[in-house]
Amino acid sequence: MDRVVVQPIDKDKFRTYKDFSYHGVYIPKGFVTNGANIPRIFWSLFPPNSPEYLSAVVIHDYMCAKIGVFTYKEADDMFYRAMIDIGVSKWKAKLFYFWVKWYHRFKVFKNRSKLRY
Repeated sequence: MDRVVVQPIDKDKFRTYKDFSYHGVYIPKGFVTNGANIPRIFWSLFPPNSPEYLSAVVIHDYMCAKIGVFTYKEADDMFYRAMIDIGVSKWKAKLFYFWVKWYHRFKVFKNRSKLRY
């Protein structure tokens, strides 16, 4: 899997520097991401913009920004798949997958009339 190329544009924001695609998901140059939404207390263990998993994060962020085209379940499953494909350890990929899945289930439950999982 190719890695995403980003450029910093603000303190916590990055723009894709060139087009990027993964298994049928096309992310155009210029898409803006904030990286992984990891609570600050865990940043020493899991930096939010680590190159180790940034490509998977960008794919996930893009798919979540396009809800209606994709579902949260599709985004979460693709996130896990991308993490495994780029060589993230299985335990870490499962941990991240668990938390994004939990967050989206909570978000959908809280706003169930607006969102679909």
